[in-house]
Amino acid sequence: MTSSVQAPKIVRLNARTMPMSSEERQILAALKPELVEVEGGTDDEVLDVCRDADAILIVSAYLRAPVIRELTRCRIISRIGTGVDKIDIDEATRKGIIVNNLPNVFTEEVADHTMALLLAAARQIKYLDCEIRKGRKPFSLPHMHRLSSQTVGIIGFGLIGRAVAKRCKAFGLRVLACDPCMTPQLAHQEGVTIADFDTILAESDYLCPLCPLLPQTRGMLAMPQFKKMKNTAVIVNTGRGELTDENDLAVALKEGIIRYAALDVFGIVNVFGADGFATDHGLFKLDNVIMTPHVGAASEEAALDCRRRAAQAVIDVFNGRMPEHPVNPDVRTWFPKCNSRE
Repeated sequence: MTSSVQAPKIVRLNARTMPMSSEERQILAALKPELVEVEGGTDDEVLDVCRDADAILIVSAYLRAPVIRELTRCRIISRIGTGVDKIDIDEATRKGIIVNNLPNVFTEEVADHTMALLLAAARQIKYLDCEIRKGRKPFSLPHMHRLSSQTVGIIGFGLIGRAVAKRCKAFGLRVLACDPCMTPQLAHQEGVTIADFDTILAESDYLCPLCPLLPQTRGMLAMPQFKKMKNTAVIVNTGRGELTDENDLAVALKEGIIRYAALDVFGIVNVFGADGFATDHGLFKLDNVIMTPHVGAASEEAALDCRRRAAQAVIDVFNGRMPEHPVNPDVRTWFPKCNSRE
């Protein structure tokens, strides 16, 4: 048995912005590892500590192709969360590295947060909070409507999309859903109406992009799409900031092309920055935007669960089993120690 197996080097990235939990450490302790904790804010910092790592646990740092290409011993990149758009999956697969994520770990939290932002926009909570702090009560509230008279459009009907639809239906909203994998059977089961992209844009009072960030979805909502929407429409984005062109979004909101945006995710700033982030983008200057700093997945239960399951994925691989949710399961063809979870 080699020394790397006897004492594997495990690197835990984002250790400052999302510190390791005692449960995470306890699970990994079974391997008696050399455990390295670092934030990993730059490619150079990541490569410096990860080059000879046997496993990497990652929250929000980037693992780009040039970095992955230099990894010499890595067996698994374990994502403490869902999205893997910051990890070069193709390069990891070429290197024989399993990438594992947790696609169902934050479903309830993100769906709840989506609904919270939608309701805040619908009931104009930000504006009303500002008014009462000034000692004023508005006696006219344009654009405040009974939710049962409104339509929500969901782009991407995976686990979170379905959970959001369930909540919207409970409030009486009509739900349109757009997804290339959508079937009439699924639509009937979930009580939603299938719609194409242009119909979603034209008919939605509230638009929720909840699809993965892929080359074909990056910037899918830009000025041409905003101009197809109602000028009273609201965008509620808890998916990925880069699904929208945020420069165009700021202009569309400023010029009244659409009415409002409720945002928890951003491409313009790295809200995970350990030392904070700039707030000089146009979106920060607008009153018709409500923002939260990418906390849609947050809950004490989810924080514990994601750390535990990401650590367990590392244990699985070192015990010769496939982890729970490999993003690139075909890597097993040249990773003989990971054949199944049997």
